[in-house]
Amino acid sequence: MDYQIFVVSAPGLEDITAQEVVRLGLAEGRAVQHITGGVEFTGSLADLYRANLLLRTASRVTVRLGEFHAATFPEMHKQASRLPWERYLRPGQPVALRVTYRQSKLNYASGVTRRVLRGITDRLGAPVMLVNGDDEEAEQPPQRVIVRLFNNLCTVSIDSSGALLHRRGYRLATAKAPLRETLAAGLVLASRWDGHAPLLDPFCGSGTIPIEAALWARNIAPGKARNFAFMMWPGFAPDVWEATLAAAIAAERPDAPPILASDRDAGAIRAAKANAARAGVADGITFACQAVSAITPPSGPGWVVTNPPYGVRVSENKDLRNLYAQFGNVLRAQCPGWGVTFLCGDFALVRQTRLPVETSRVWTNGGLRVRVAQGVVGDRHSGQ
Repeated sequence: MDYQIFVVSAPGLEDITAQEVVRLGLAEGRAVQHITGGVEFTGSLADLYRANLLLRTASRVTVRLGEFHAATFPEMHKQASRLPWERYLRPGQPVALRVTYRQSKLNYASGVTRRVLRGITDRLGAPVMLVNGDDEEAEQPPQRVIVRLFNNLCTVSIDSSGALLHRRGYRLATAKAPLRETLAAGLVLASRWDGHAPLLDPFCGSGTIPIEAALWARNIAPGKARNFAFMMWPGFAPDVWEATLAAAIAAERPDAPPILASDRDAGAIRAAKANAARAGVADGITFACQAVSAITPPSGPGWVVTNPPYGVRVSENKDLRNLYAQFGNVLRAQCPGWGVTFLCGDFALVRQTRLPVETSRVWTNGGLRVRVAQGVVGDRHSGQ
């Protein structure tokens, strides 16, 4: 049986997520389309399981149950009752419905919700339990059903992930303004790090970037330590899941290149070490409590991938121009020829580094619009 799969990713990451889908062979040679908000493809049940287990930049993975026209509430009820709810829901199960609409006659969310619930009850022969509210950050959310209406065309999908996929299970300790794991992984992949040369993060905070880099270099599945919503589906296939998980574990690599992470905040370094230990990669990351001016990278080419302070939340009302200027000076002195990729919310701060970076890629981090700055470090004499 084929599934219409939609992988949700953060704004700006869609192309990176699409590359992951192709690289992992999730679409089995079929077309992969990345659109605003995510990536669409057709795959098998194993592909659905693998997408949740292996994708590093995805926020969630949904399955399309059906698509139909509905301009009246009776039509909505009738069409909803024809969907195969028995594969995904059990009677009495807690369910959260998310309804959105644009340019449609059915522009009353609670009315749509009631008709979909009636359709589910008709199909299952018993009602489910509607949960009011839909907490994106809940650790154990109810089964989420997504109903979208556009120009009277209704698309109904079901979430296969449960808790958002950035919840890998290792980050219990955080520093200030933590970067989501999916964004950290996206930054590593966007940097084009080869997974063999050294990688350096001089503003590591709670360690998310170096941990995600180590997981990727060792080919450790980001979702192997967590549960997913699909495990509670009536149609869950334990044998397929166990084979999928076993194959992922067998593909892990024992070694990784040098990964160096530092921060001037001692509490952040303690948190980073604890998180790396839970992720199973503590032996592959060298942590140090030090300022950016004290970094001592290994010789030879490498990559700097980092998330410096933006001047929002962490350093509100503080002038970070000197820090960014120092960051650029240190890289020219210590890391000539290295690739550099970093996030920044203020282009004026990027200019302070005097590094030859391009900033066309724009992401959203915690509601903030940030740019991905990428380039190659010149030497101290080049001024770049």
